[in-house]
Amino acid sequence: MRIARSRASLSACNSPQRNSSTLANLPSHYTLPSGDKIPSVALGVWQASQGEVGNAVKTALSTGYRHIDGAWIYRNEEEVGQALKASSVPREELWLTSKLWNTFHAPEDIEAALDQSLTKLGTDYLDLYLIHWPVAFKEGTTVLDEDLTADPYPTWQKLEELVDKGKIRNIGISNFNIRRIQNLTANNLKYQPAVNQVELNFWNPQPELLQWSKENGLLLEAYSPLGSDKQVGKSLSVPEVKDIACKLGITPAQVIISWSVQRGTIVLPKSVTPSRIAENLAVFELPQEDFERLETAATSHAPQRVVNPSAGWKLPFDVFDGQ
Repeated sequence: MRIARSRASLSACNSPQRNSSTLANLPSHYTLPSGDKIPSVALGVWQASQGEVGNAVKTALSTGYRHIDGAWIYRNEEEVGQALKASSVPREELWLTSKLWNTFHAPEDIEAALDQSLTKLGTDYLDLYLIHWPVAFKEGTTVLDEDLTADPYPTWQKLEELVDKGKIRNIGISNFNIRRIQNLTANNLKYQPAVNQVELNFWNPQPELLQWSKENGLLLEAYSPLGSDKQVGKSLSVPEVKDIACKLGITPAQVIISWSVQRGTIVLPKSVTPSRIAENLAVFELPQEDFERLETAATSHAPQRVVNPSAGWKLPFDVFDGQ
């Protein structure tokens, strides 16, 4: 796939450029414990506003994406569903992810919450359903449910039941640190978590979590792979990123997304701009010396986590404590 180099002018490169067509492609899918194959790059629709998200999904599908990552709390699943319905892509070729919000962790509330997402998305099953945060609220409130936060096993058991019922094909977690993963998996699970979706990028590379997850057979999904909030411009201007982009004849965004896939993670870039949606799907295997150079640069500075709602939710703890 030839992609317009829309995010950085490569004309200023001082070194000879390699044609990106000579670069090897990275894995297009990973295999989950269920045997299902999940696409390695998805369109993330977090913060994609109404009136924009539908067109973004249509553009993504026409460009070749088959993985759409959403959530109940994003409040745009209905528009995503309309775009999916308007597409000619068969349902069996799509990978749809949604997430269980904090207010629905009580086992008796989960199926109704799932059904809302299914109805809005216009499908009778999800390929992947995640516990969005390792934090449970009491129904209809933002009051902490201490019991279900301390012990998510009852929530997980209901999700397992919904897998058996055919409404979900795979279940996983999101924003869980190692301690919280171990707290869940210490139980006698029928189905192990398929993935853990976390903030993972150059500024917050989480090498310990990545290594532990590989050792324990847990696939990571990287949200905000180009950086959270106002970090994107800074990410694309990292000297090592720019140098590798110049050397390989690809864009800085493609360098970062390729590095993320090459680390062994699923990547969830988000955009509503057609050229960037297309650009983000084109990933290439970085030469080993460039991959290691970028990995060293990412892991040599103090980590900068942006997404941490602990204070906003008035939690009596930091959700990421005890990593």
